[in-house]
Amino acid sequence: MNNQPLVVCVLGKAGAGKGTQVSLIRERLSLEYLGSGEMLRERKKQGDFTGKRIADCIDNGGLVLTPVIFSLWMKELERIKNLEDVKGILFDGSPRKILEAKLLDEALLWYNWQDNFKVILIDISDEEAFARIDKRAKIEGREDDEVEALKKRLGWFKEEVTPVLDYYEKQGKLVKINGEQQVEEVYNEIIQKLEL
Repeated sequence: MNNQPLVVCVLGKAGAGKGTQVSLIRERLSLEYLGSGEMLRERKKQGDFTGKRIADCIDNGGLVLTPVIFSLWMKELERIKNLEDVKGILFDGSPRKILEAKLLDEALLWYNWQDNFKVILIDISDEEAFARIDKRAKIEGREDDEVEALKKRLGWFKEEVTPVLDYYEKQGKLVKINGEQQVEEVYNEIIQKLEL
């Protein structure tokens, strides 16, 4: 039953070029977009308790708790399920914890989207991440690009995201991409490995 929408998660360390690749894939495949980072940055603008807690987490390189992320996802997934002719869904930078991965599996089962699911890892070294983020911080000045925040983010990537990658690799759903190539080469490798 592969007329199910394609569901793709794009993961990678800070600076891996997820945003660029997500834009290219989204444009080519006309996929619905779920960006946890973007959703959280938007949510933190609401000056309520949760908005302030999210701001504190993001600005200090921490992880927002899974129930908060998942509540944002579920609203979007429900909206997407009610659209006509959905080609697929693109998760930008999630899931980032084993609990998120397992909850996402359950959500995909709930919406009957589980059969056409892949997780892309855009793989770069810590050294490459530091070099790219340093460059980006000078250009964009994002608060979460400060050196200490970046060290924390790379630390939790190793601690939290690596088990997620192992989890999906065991299921045969992980697609590893060399992220230290030119943008076009990374994109071509993704399209080739997704067999699109």
